[in-house]
Amino acid sequence: MTPNTHPTDTPRTADVLVVGSGIAGCAAALAAARNDEDVLLVTKASEPEDASSDWAQGGIATTRGDPKSLKADIIEASADVADPDAVDVLVENAAAAVNDVLIETLGVEFDTRDGEYDFAQEAAHSEDRILHVDAATGQHVLRPFLSHLDAVDNVEIVESTTALELLRHEGRVHGALLDTEPDGEPVFAGATILATGGIGDCFEQSTNPTGSTGDGIAMAFLAGAAVDDMEYVQFHPTAADIEEPFLLSEAVRGEGGILRNAAGERFMPEYHPDAELAPRDVVARAVQDEIDATGGVTLDIAPLGDPFDEAFPNLAEKCVDHGIDPGDGIPVAPCEHFLCGGVDVDDHGRTSLDRLYAVGECAHTGVHGANRLASTSLLEGLVWGLRAGQDAAGFTPEEIEYQRLQNSDPALPDRFAGEKFHRLTRVVSEELGLRRTSGGIDSARGILRRLKGEVDAYTRTRTSRGLYELRNATVVAILIANAAADNNESIGCHYLVDGATAENGSTAAATNGD
Repeated sequence: MTPNTHPTDTPRTADVLVVGSGIAGCAAALAAARNDEDVLLVTKASEPEDASSDWAQGGIATTRGDPKSLKADIIEASADVADPDAVDVLVENAAAAVNDVLIETLGVEFDTRDGEYDFAQEAAHSEDRILHVDAATGQHVLRPFLSHLDAVDNVEIVESTTALELLRHEGRVHGALLDTEPDGEPVFAGATILATGGIGDCFEQSTNPTGSTGDGIAMAFLAGAAVDDMEYVQFHPTAADIEEPFLLSEAVRGEGGILRNAAGERFMPEYHPDAELAPRDVVARAVQDEIDATGGVTLDIAPLGDPFDEAFPNLAEKCVDHGIDPGDGIPVAPCEHFLCGGVDVDDHGRTSLDRLYAVGECAHTGVHGANRLASTSLLEGLVWGLRAGQDAAGFTPEEIEYQRLQNSDPALPDRFAGEKFHRLTRVVSEELGLRRTSGGIDSARGILRRLKGEVDAYTRTRTSRGLYELRNATVVAILIANAAADNNESIGCHYLVDGATAENGSTAAATNGD
Protein backbone atom coordinates (compact mmCIF):
# COMPACT_ATOMS: atom_id res chain seq x y z
CA MET A 1 0.00 0.00 0.00
CA THR A 2 1.02 3.61 -0.59
CA PRO A 3 2.27 5.79 2.28
CA ASN A 4 -0.03 8.66 3.22
CA THR A 5 2.17 11.40 1.81
CA HIS A 6 1.78 13.60 -1.25
CA PRO A 7 3.45 16.79 -2.51
CA THR A 8 1.53 19.80 -1.24
CA ASP A 9 2.32 22.05 -4.21
CA THR A 10 0.22 20.01 -6.65
CA PRO A 11 -3.37 19.18 -5.64
CA ARG A 12 -4.10 15.49 -5.70
CA THR A 13 -6.76 14.43 -8.21
CA ALA A 14 -8.56 11.21 -9.03
CA ASP A 15 -11.24 10.20 -11.47
CA VAL A 16 -12.92 8.31 -8.63
CA LEU A 17 -12.22 8.77 -4.93
CA VAL A 18 -13.29 5.85 -2.73
CA VAL A 19 -13.34 6.37 1.05
CA GLY A 20 -13.23 3.03 2.85
CA SER A 21 -11.69 -0.37 2.22
CA GLY A 22 -14.31 -2.97 3.11
CA ILE A 23 -15.95 -5.17 0.49
CA ALA A 24 -18.17 -2.31 -0.73
CA GLY A 25 -15.28 0.11 -1.21
CA CYS A 26 -13.14 -2.56 -2.85
CA ALA A 27 -15.96 -3.52 -5.22
CA ALA A 28 -16.49 0.13 -6.15
CA ALA A 29 -12.77 0.61 -6.79
CA LEU A 30 -12.65 -2.55 -8.91
CA ALA A 31 -15.61 -1.54 -11.05
CA ALA A 32 -14.28 1.98 -11.61
CA ALA A 33 -10.82 0.65 -12.47
CA ARG A 34 -12.36 -1.76 -14.97
CA ASN A 35 -13.81 1.31 -16.67
CA ASP A 36 -10.29 2.73 -17.07
CA GLU A 37 -10.73 5.29 -14.30
CA ASP A 38 -7.83 6.36 -12.08
CA VAL A 39 -9.00 5.36 -8.62
CA LEU A 40 -7.76 6.64 -5.27
CA LEU A 41 -8.89 4.48 -2.35
CA VAL A 42 -8.24 6.05 1.04
CA THR A 43 -8.81 4.16 4.25
CA LYS A 44 -8.37 4.67 7.98
CA ALA A 45 -7.30 1.05 8.14
CA SER A 46 -3.67 0.10 8.51
CA GLU A 47 -4.50 -3.61 8.51
CA PRO A 48 -7.36 -5.52 6.82
CA GLU A 49 -8.86 -6.39 10.22
CA ASP A 50 -9.56 -2.68 10.77
CA ALA A 51 -12.47 -3.00 8.32
CA SER A 52 -15.82 -4.48 9.32
CA SER A 53 -15.89 -6.75 6.26
CA ASP A 54 -12.85 -8.58 7.61
CA TRP A 55 -14.82 -9.41 10.74
CA ALA A 56 -17.77 -10.95 8.88
CA GLN A 57 -18.17 -14.55 10.02
CA GLY A 58 -21.23 -16.30 8.68
CA GLY A 59 -20.75 -15.83 4.96
CA ILE A 60 -22.46 -14.38 1.94
CA ALA A 61 -26.03 -15.19 0.97
CA THR A 62 -26.68 -16.53 -2.52
CA THR A 63 -29.81 -17.22 -4.51
CA ARG A 64 -28.93 -20.80 -5.53
CA GLY A 65 -30.97 -20.22 -8.67
CA ASP A 66 -34.05 -19.03 -6.77
CA PRO A 67 -33.94 -15.24 -6.33
CA LYS A 68 -37.64 -15.12 -5.44
CA SER A 69 -37.05 -17.26 -2.35
CA LEU A 70 -34.19 -15.05 -1.12
CA LYS A 71 -36.28 -11.94 -1.80
CA ALA A 72 -39.15 -13.33 0.28
CA ASP A 73 -36.83 -14.10 3.19
CA ILE A 74 -35.22 -10.64 3.08
CA ILE A 75 -38.57 -8.89 3.13
CA GLU A 76 -40.00 -11.08 5.89
CA ALA A 77 -36.94 -10.57 8.08
CA SER A 78 -37.10 -6.82 7.43
CA ALA A 79 -40.45 -6.67 9.24
CA ASP A 80 -42.03 -6.40 5.79
CA VAL A 81 -40.75 -2.86 5.23
CA ALA A 82 -37.79 -3.48 2.91
CA ASP A 83 -38.06 -1.75 -0.47
CA PRO A 84 -39.09 -4.53 -2.91
CA ASP A 85 -37.42 -2.77 -5.84
CA ALA A 86 -34.14 -2.54 -3.96
CA VAL A 87 -34.38 -6.20 -2.98
CA ASP A 88 -34.93 -7.05 -6.65
CA VAL A 89 -31.67 -5.27 -7.51
CA LEU A 90 -29.87 -7.32 -4.87
CA VAL A 91 -31.21 -10.77 -5.73
CA GLU A 92 -31.14 -10.30 -9.50
CA ASN A 93 -27.46 -9.27 -9.45
CA ALA A 94 -26.30 -11.58 -6.68
CA ALA A 95 -25.20 -14.62 -8.67
CA ALA A 96 -23.31 -12.64 -11.31
CA ALA A 97 -21.50 -10.52 -8.71
CA VAL A 98 -20.45 -13.50 -6.58
CA ASN A 99 -19.28 -15.52 -9.59
CA ASP A 100 -17.45 -12.64 -11.25
CA VAL A 101 -15.65 -11.13 -8.27
CA LEU A 102 -15.39 -13.68 -5.49
CA ILE A 103 -14.98 -16.87 -7.46
CA GLU A 104 -13.46 -15.98 -10.82
CA THR A 105 -11.45 -12.84 -9.95
CA LEU A 106 -10.39 -13.52 -6.36
CA GLY A 107 -10.57 -17.31 -6.34
CA VAL A 108 -12.14 -17.49 -2.86
CA GLU A 109 -12.16 -21.14 -1.82
CA PHE A 110 -15.53 -21.45 -0.13
CA ASP A 111 -16.08 -24.54 2.01
CA THR A 112 -17.19 -27.67 0.21
CA ARG A 113 -18.64 -31.01 1.20
CA ASP A 114 -18.44 -34.06 -1.07
CA GLY A 115 -17.17 -31.89 -3.92
CA GLU A 116 -20.04 -29.38 -3.76
CA TYR A 117 -20.34 -26.03 -2.03
CA ASP A 118 -21.29 -26.50 1.62
CA PHE A 119 -24.17 -24.02 1.80
CA ALA A 120 -25.00 -23.15 5.40
CA GLN A 121 -28.31 -22.37 7.10
CA GLU A 122 -28.75 -19.17 9.09
CA ALA A 123 -31.54 -17.45 10.97
CA ALA A 124 -34.65 -16.43 9.02
CA HIS A 125 -33.42 -18.14 5.82
CA SER A 126 -35.86 -20.69 4.44
CA GLU A 127 -33.07 -22.83 2.95
CA ASP A 128 -29.34 -23.53 3.08
CA ARG A 129 -27.84 -20.83 0.86
CA ILE A 130 -24.85 -19.25 2.66
CA LEU A 131 -21.42 -19.56 1.04
CA HIS A 132 -18.78 -19.49 3.75
CA VAL A 133 -15.19 -20.21 4.73
CA ASP A 134 -15.33 -21.71 8.21
CA ALA A 135 -16.75 -18.87 10.37
CA ALA A 136 -14.27 -16.34 9.03
CA THR A 137 -15.61 -15.58 5.57
CA GLY A 138 -14.87 -11.86 5.69
CA GLN A 139 -11.12 -12.19 5.97
CA HIS A 140 -11.02 -14.80 3.21
CA VAL A 141 -12.81 -12.31 0.94
CA LEU A 142 -11.35 -8.96 1.94
CA ARG A 143 -7.67 -9.82 2.16
CA PRO A 144 -7.39 -11.24 -1.37
CA PHE A 145 -9.57 -8.36 -2.58
CA LEU A 146 -7.12 -5.79 -1.21
CA SER A 147 -4.17 -7.72 -2.60
CA HIS A 148 -5.82 -7.84 -6.02
CA LEU A 149 -6.49 -4.09 -6.05
CA ASP A 150 -2.97 -3.33 -4.85
CA ALA A 151 -1.70 -4.93 -8.05
CA VAL A 152 -4.04 -2.97 -10.36
CA ASP A 153 -2.11 -0.17 -12.11
CA ASN A 154 -4.89 2.43 -12.02
CA VAL A 155 -5.78 1.92 -8.34
CA GLU A 156 -3.82 3.67 -5.60
CA ILE A 157 -4.50 2.62 -2.01
CA VAL A 158 -3.59 5.09 0.73
CA GLU A 159 -3.86 3.65 4.23
CA SER A 160 -3.95 5.22 7.71
CA THR A 161 -5.78 8.19 6.20
CA THR A 162 -9.25 9.55 6.81
CA ALA A 163 -11.50 12.05 5.09
CA LEU A 164 -12.50 15.01 7.24
CA GLU A 165 -14.94 16.94 5.05
CA LEU A 166 -16.48 16.66 1.61
CA LEU A 167 -15.64 19.35 -0.95
CA ARG A 168 -19.03 20.62 -2.11
CA HIS A 169 -20.17 23.43 -4.36
CA GLU A 170 -23.73 24.16 -5.49
CA GLY A 171 -25.06 20.67 -4.78
CA ARG A 172 -22.13 18.79 -6.31
CA VAL A 173 -19.37 16.99 -4.44
CA HIS A 174 -15.87 17.48 -5.88
CA GLY A 175 -13.85 15.25 -3.55
CA ALA A 176 -12.78 15.48 0.07
CA LEU A 177 -10.28 16.94 2.51
CA LEU A 178 -7.94 14.32 3.95
CA ASP A 179 -6.14 14.43 7.29
CA THR A 180 -2.69 14.23 5.68
CA GLU A 181 -2.16 17.98 6.14
CA PRO A 182 -2.75 20.04 9.31
CA ASP A 183 -5.50 22.05 7.63
CA GLY A 184 -6.73 19.26 5.39
CA GLU A 185 -5.30 18.09 2.07
CA PRO A 186 -7.78 18.43 -0.83
CA VAL A 187 -8.39 15.58 -3.25
CA PHE A 188 -10.42 16.69 -6.25
CA ALA A 189 -12.37 13.83 -7.80
CA GLY A 190 -14.75 13.34 -10.67
CA ALA A 191 -16.90 11.24 -8.35
CA THR A 192 -16.67 10.38 -4.65
CA ILE A 193 -17.84 7.07 -3.18
CA LEU A 194 -18.31 6.71 0.58
CA ALA A 195 -17.82 3.20 1.93
CA THR A 196 -16.94 3.96 5.54
CA GLY A 197 -18.76 1.13 7.31
CA GLY A 198 -20.68 1.10 10.55
CA ILE A 199 -21.32 3.01 13.76
CA GLY A 200 -20.17 0.62 16.49
CA ASP A 201 -18.12 3.25 18.33
CA CYS A 202 -21.37 5.00 19.24
CA PHE A 203 -22.13 2.13 21.64
CA GLU A 204 -20.34 0.82 24.70
CA GLN A 205 -20.03 -2.63 23.11
CA SER A 206 -20.14 -3.58 19.45
CA THR A 207 -19.10 -6.33 17.08
CA ASN A 208 -17.56 -3.65 14.82
CA PRO A 209 -13.83 -2.91 14.77
CA THR A 210 -12.57 0.17 16.58
CA GLY A 211 -12.88 3.27 14.40
CA SER A 212 -16.46 2.60 13.28
CA THR A 213 -17.56 6.19 13.92
CA GLY A 214 -20.07 6.69 11.11
CA ASP A 215 -17.74 9.06 9.25
CA GLY A 216 -19.38 8.75 5.83
CA ILE A 217 -22.88 9.25 7.17
CA ALA A 218 -21.88 12.33 9.16
CA MET A 219 -19.87 13.92 6.34
CA ALA A 220 -22.63 13.32 3.82
CA PHE A 221 -25.33 14.66 6.14
CA LEU A 222 -23.31 17.77 7.00
CA ALA A 223 -22.82 18.36 3.26
CA GLY A 224 -26.58 18.23 2.73
CA ALA A 225 -27.22 14.62 1.65
CA ALA A 226 -30.42 12.86 2.69
CA VAL A 227 -30.31 10.04 5.25
CA ASP A 228 -33.03 7.53 6.09
CA ASP A 229 -34.01 4.74 8.53
CA MET A 230 -31.41 5.76 11.09
CA GLU A 231 -33.51 4.39 13.96
CA TYR A 232 -32.97 0.80 12.82
CA VAL A 233 -29.83 -0.31 14.68
CA GLN A 234 -29.46 -4.08 14.69
CA PHE A 235 -28.14 -6.03 17.68
CA HIS A 236 -26.67 -9.45 17.07
CA PRO A 237 -28.16 -11.90 19.58
CA THR A 238 -25.06 -14.01 20.18
CA ALA A 239 -21.90 -12.11 20.98
CA ALA A 240 -19.66 -13.67 23.62
CA ASP A 241 -20.72 -12.17 26.95
CA ILE A 242 -17.28 -10.97 28.01
CA GLU A 243 -15.60 -7.59 28.49
CA GLU A 244 -14.43 -7.47 24.86
CA PRO A 245 -17.16 -9.41 23.03
CA PHE A 246 -16.61 -11.33 19.83
CA LEU A 247 -19.28 -12.55 17.46
CA LEU A 248 -20.54 -16.12 17.50
CA SER A 249 -21.71 -16.71 13.96
CA GLU A 250 -25.37 -17.29 13.29
CA ALA A 251 -24.19 -20.41 11.50
CA VAL A 252 -23.62 -22.05 14.90
CA ARG A 253 -27.35 -21.90 15.54
CA GLY A 254 -27.97 -22.82 11.91
CA GLU A 255 -26.02 -26.04 12.50
CA GLY A 256 -28.05 -26.89 15.60
CA GLY A 257 -26.76 -24.73 18.46
CA ILE A 258 -29.37 -24.14 21.17
CA LEU A 259 -29.84 -21.13 23.45
CA ARG A 260 -30.37 -21.94 27.14
CA ASN A 261 -31.01 -19.66 30.10
CA ALA A 262 -29.17 -19.85 33.42
CA ALA A 263 -31.58 -22.56 34.57
CA GLY A 264 -30.50 -24.73 31.63
CA GLU A 265 -33.84 -24.33 29.88
CA ARG A 266 -34.21 -23.93 26.12
CA PHE A 267 -36.42 -20.87 25.72
CA MET A 268 -36.59 -19.75 22.07
CA PRO A 269 -39.55 -22.01 21.09
CA GLU A 270 -41.65 -20.01 23.55
CA TYR A 271 -40.78 -16.75 21.80
CA HIS A 272 -41.07 -17.64 18.11
CA PRO A 273 -42.03 -20.70 16.03
CA ASP A 274 -38.63 -20.61 14.31
CA ALA A 275 -36.92 -20.78 17.72
CA GLU A 276 -33.16 -20.10 17.46
CA LEU A 277 -33.55 -19.29 13.76
CA ALA A 278 -36.08 -16.49 14.24
CA PRO A 279 -35.22 -13.00 12.91
CA ARG A 280 -32.34 -11.32 14.73
CA ASP A 281 -34.40 -8.64 16.45
CA VAL A 282 -36.68 -11.28 18.00
CA VAL A 283 -33.82 -13.50 19.17
CA ALA A 284 -31.83 -10.56 20.56
CA ARG A 285 -34.72 -9.34 22.70
CA ALA A 286 -35.50 -12.88 23.85
CA VAL A 287 -31.89 -13.42 24.91
CA GLN A 288 -31.92 -10.17 26.85
CA ASP A 289 -35.25 -11.14 28.48
CA GLU A 290 -33.75 -14.39 29.72
CA ILE A 291 -30.56 -12.71 30.93
CA ASP A 292 -32.69 -10.26 32.92
CA ALA A 293 -34.93 -13.02 34.28
CA THR A 294 -32.42 -15.77 35.04
CA GLY A 295 -29.00 -14.13 35.13
CA GLY A 296 -27.47 -15.41 31.89
CA VAL A 297 -27.78 -17.22 28.55
CA THR A 298 -25.44 -19.75 26.99
CA LEU A 299 -25.13 -21.19 23.51
CA ASP A 300 -25.18 -24.98 23.80
CA ILE A 301 -23.04 -26.50 21.05
CA ALA A 302 -23.64 -30.15 22.04
CA PRO A 303 -26.39 -30.67 19.41
CA LEU A 304 -24.07 -29.77 16.50
CA GLY A 305 -23.61 -32.57 14.01
CA ASP A 306 -19.80 -32.17 13.94
CA PRO A 307 -17.46 -31.40 16.84
CA PHE A 308 -17.32 -27.65 17.46
CA ASP A 309 -13.58 -27.39 16.87
CA GLU A 310 -14.00 -29.10 13.50
CA ALA A 311 -17.12 -27.24 12.38
CA PHE A 312 -15.94 -23.83 13.59
CA PRO A 313 -12.18 -23.96 14.27
CA ASN A 314 -11.74 -20.16 14.34
CA LEU A 315 -14.51 -19.72 16.91
CA ALA A 316 -13.23 -22.63 18.97
CA GLU A 317 -9.79 -21.01 19.05
CA LYS A 318 -11.27 -17.66 20.11
CA CYS A 319 -13.15 -19.34 22.94
CA VAL A 320 -9.97 -20.98 24.20
CA ASP A 321 -8.07 -17.68 23.93
CA HIS A 322 -10.70 -16.03 26.14
CA GLY A 323 -10.82 -18.82 28.71
CA ILE A 324 -14.18 -20.20 27.57
CA ASP A 325 -14.79 -23.95 27.48
CA PRO A 326 -17.35 -24.35 24.65
CA GLY A 327 -18.40 -27.72 26.09
CA ASP A 328 -19.82 -25.91 29.11
CA GLY A 329 -21.92 -23.63 26.92
CA ILE A 330 -20.72 -20.30 25.57
CA PRO A 331 -22.06 -17.26 27.48
CA VAL A 332 -23.76 -14.88 25.04
CA ALA A 333 -25.55 -11.52 25.07
CA PRO A 334 -26.90 -9.11 22.42
CA CYS A 335 -24.39 -6.61 21.04
CA GLU A 336 -24.65 -3.71 18.57
CA HIS A 337 -23.92 -5.09 15.13
CA PHE A 338 -25.28 -3.26 12.06
CA LEU A 339 -27.03 -0.07 10.99
CA CYS A 340 -29.88 -0.76 8.57
CA GLY A 341 -30.19 2.92 7.63
CA GLY A 342 -27.66 5.44 6.40
CA VAL A 343 -27.08 7.83 3.52
CA ASP A 344 -30.08 7.46 1.24
CA VAL A 345 -29.11 6.07 -2.18
CA ASP A 346 -30.74 4.77 -5.35
CA ASP A 347 -30.15 1.50 -7.18
CA HIS A 348 -26.67 2.63 -8.27
CA GLY A 349 -25.58 4.10 -4.94
CA ARG A 350 -26.24 7.71 -5.99
CA THR A 351 -27.02 10.05 -3.10
CA SER A 352 -29.08 13.24 -3.23
CA LEU A 353 -25.87 15.20 -3.95
CA ASP A 354 -24.47 15.16 -7.48
CA ARG A 355 -21.43 12.87 -7.97
CA LEU A 356 -21.57 11.58 -4.39
CA TYR A 357 -22.19 7.86 -3.89
CA ALA A 358 -22.51 5.72 -0.78
CA VAL A 359 -22.23 1.93 -0.53
CA GLY A 360 -22.07 -0.71 2.17
CA GLU A 361 -23.19 -0.19 5.75
CA CYS A 362 -23.02 3.60 5.57
CA ALA A 363 -25.64 3.55 2.79
CA HIS A 364 -29.40 3.12 2.98
CA THR A 365 -30.43 1.11 -0.07
CA GLY A 366 -33.78 0.04 1.36
CA VAL A 367 -32.83 -3.64 1.25
CA HIS A 368 -32.81 -4.21 5.01
CA GLY A 369 -35.93 -2.36 6.12
CA ALA A 370 -36.24 -2.52 9.90
CA ASN A 371 -34.07 -5.61 10.40
CA ARG A 372 -31.30 -7.16 8.29
CA LEU A 373 -31.39 -10.79 7.19
CA ALA A 374 -28.27 -12.73 8.13
CA SER A 375 -25.36 -12.77 5.63
CA THR A 376 -26.79 -10.13 3.32
CA SER A 377 -24.34 -7.37 4.26
CA LEU A 378 -21.38 -8.67 2.24
CA LEU A 379 -23.72 -9.30 -0.69
CA GLU A 380 -25.23 -5.82 -0.55
CA GLY A 381 -21.79 -4.23 -0.33
CA LEU A 382 -20.58 -6.25 -3.30
CA VAL A 383 -23.59 -5.60 -5.54
CA TRP A 384 -23.96 -1.88 -4.79
CA GLY A 385 -20.21 -1.36 -4.80
CA LEU A 386 -19.94 -2.72 -8.33
CA ARG A 387 -22.93 -0.70 -9.52
CA ALA A 388 -21.69 2.53 -7.94
CA GLY A 389 -18.16 2.11 -9.24
CA GLN A 390 -19.40 1.60 -12.77
CA ASP A 391 -21.85 4.50 -12.58
CA ALA A 392 -19.20 6.83 -11.14
CA ALA A 393 -16.95 6.44 -14.19
CA GLY A 394 -16.69 9.17 -16.79
CA PHE A 395 -16.63 12.36 -14.70
CA THR A 396 -13.72 14.79 -14.89
CA PRO A 397 -12.17 16.13 -11.67
CA GLU A 398 -12.68 19.87 -11.20
CA GLU A 399 -10.68 22.00 -8.80
CA ILE A 400 -12.86 24.37 -6.79
CA GLU A 401 -12.20 27.03 -4.22
CA TYR A 402 -12.69 25.70 -0.73
CA GLN A 403 -12.27 26.82 2.83
CA ARG A 404 -9.29 25.28 4.58
CA LEU A 405 -9.86 23.86 8.01
CA GLN A 406 -8.63 25.80 11.01
CA ASN A 407 -5.82 24.28 13.04
CA SER A 408 -4.68 27.26 15.08
CA ASP A 409 -5.12 26.14 18.69
CA PRO A 410 -2.91 23.76 20.67
CA ALA A 411 -3.77 20.09 20.60
CA LEU A 412 -6.09 18.85 23.32
CA PRO A 413 -5.02 16.21 25.85
CA ASP A 414 -5.41 12.68 24.55
CA ARG A 415 -8.01 11.96 27.21
CA PHE A 416 -10.33 14.73 25.99
CA ALA A 417 -11.93 12.83 23.11
CA GLY A 418 -12.02 9.67 25.20
CA GLU A 419 -13.97 11.34 27.98
CA LYS A 420 -16.49 12.78 25.53
CA PHE A 421 -16.81 9.42 23.79
CA HIS A 422 -17.55 7.79 27.15
CA ARG A 423 -20.39 10.25 27.68
CA LEU A 424 -21.68 9.61 24.17
CA THR A 425 -21.61 5.82 24.33
CA ARG A 426 -23.24 5.76 27.75
CA VAL A 427 -26.33 7.70 26.70
CA VAL A 428 -26.61 5.96 23.33
CA SER A 429 -26.34 2.51 24.90
CA GLU A 430 -28.80 3.31 27.67
CA GLU A 431 -31.45 5.14 25.66
CA LEU A 432 -31.02 4.11 22.00
CA GLY A 433 -30.23 0.44 22.39
CA LEU A 434 -32.18 -2.81 22.22
CA ARG A 435 -35.20 -1.32 23.99
CA ARG A 436 -36.24 2.31 23.96
CA THR A 437 -38.72 4.60 25.66
CA SER A 438 -40.10 7.90 24.44
CA GLY A 439 -38.74 9.66 27.51
CA GLY A 440 -35.32 8.08 27.11
CA ILE A 441 -35.13 9.09 23.45
CA ASP A 442 -36.02 12.70 24.31
CA SER A 443 -33.44 12.73 27.09
CA ALA A 444 -30.78 11.38 24.72
CA ARG A 445 -31.58 14.06 22.14
CA GLY A 446 -30.97 16.82 24.68
CA ILE A 447 -27.72 15.36 25.99
CA LEU A 448 -26.37 14.67 22.50
CA ARG A 449 -27.19 18.16 21.23
CA ARG A 450 -25.32 19.70 24.12
CA LEU A 451 -22.41 17.37 23.51
CA LYS A 452 -22.29 18.30 19.83
CA GLY A 453 -22.19 21.97 20.76
CA GLU A 454 -19.15 21.33 22.95
CA VAL A 455 -17.40 19.26 20.28
CA ASP A 456 -18.11 21.83 17.54
CA ALA A 457 -16.47 24.52 19.64
CA TYR A 458 -13.22 22.55 19.60
CA THR A 459 -13.29 21.32 15.99
CA ARG A 460 -13.58 24.92 14.73
CA THR A 461 -9.89 25.45 15.48
CA ARG A 462 -8.47 21.91 15.46
CA THR A 463 -8.37 19.16 12.84
CA SER A 464 -7.26 16.09 14.76
CA ARG A 465 -8.71 12.78 13.61
CA GLY A 466 -9.93 11.97 17.10
CA LEU A 467 -11.97 15.16 17.30
CA TYR A 468 -13.50 14.63 13.87
CA GLU A 469 -14.37 11.03 14.70
CA LEU A 470 -16.03 12.28 17.87
CA ARG A 471 -17.93 14.89 15.87
CA ASN A 472 -19.03 12.26 13.36
CA ALA A 473 -20.16 9.83 16.04
CA THR A 474 -22.11 12.61 17.75
CA VAL A 475 -23.84 13.57 14.49
CA VAL A 476 -24.76 9.93 13.87
CA ALA A 477 -26.08 9.50 17.41
CA ILE A 478 -28.28 12.60 16.99
CA LEU A 479 -29.58 11.24 13.68
CA ILE A 480 -30.49 7.96 15.39
CA ALA A 481 -32.22 9.77 18.24
CA ASN A 482 -34.13 12.09 15.91
CA ALA A 483 -35.28 9.22 13.71
CA ALA A 484 -36.32 7.22 16.78
CA ALA A 485 -38.30 10.20 18.09
CA ASP A 486 -40.08 10.57 14.75
CA ASN A 487 -41.15 6.90 14.65
CA ASN A 488 -43.70 5.99 17.32
CA GLU A 489 -44.28 2.52 15.87
CA SER A 490 -42.37 -0.37 17.42
CA ILE A 491 -41.05 -2.39 14.52
CA GLY A 492 -38.02 -4.55 13.83
CA CYS A 493 -34.86 -3.20 15.47
CA HIS A 494 -36.70 -0.09 16.69
CA TYR A 495 -38.47 -1.51 19.75
CA LEU A 496 -40.38 0.97 21.88
CA VAL A 497 -41.38 -0.31 25.27
CA ASP A 498 -44.13 2.33 25.38
CA GLY A 499 -44.92 2.53 21.65
CA ALA A 500 -47.47 1.09 19.25
CA THR A 501 -46.64 -2.30 17.73
CA ALA A 502 -46.65 -2.78 13.97
CA GLU A 503 -49.03 -5.42 12.67
CA ASN A 504 -46.89 -6.57 9.77
CA GLY A 505 -43.40 -7.04 11.16
CA SER A 506 -41.06 -9.07 13.31
CA THR A 507 -41.59 -7.29 16.61
CA ALA A 508 -41.54 -8.03 20.28
CA ALA A 509 -45.25 -8.81 20.03
CA ALA A 510 -44.06 -12.20 18.77
CA THR A 511 -42.13 -12.79 21.98
CA ASN A 512 -42.83 -13.56 25.60
CA GLY A 513 -42.31 -11.21 28.46
CA ASP A 514 -42.55 -7.73 26.89
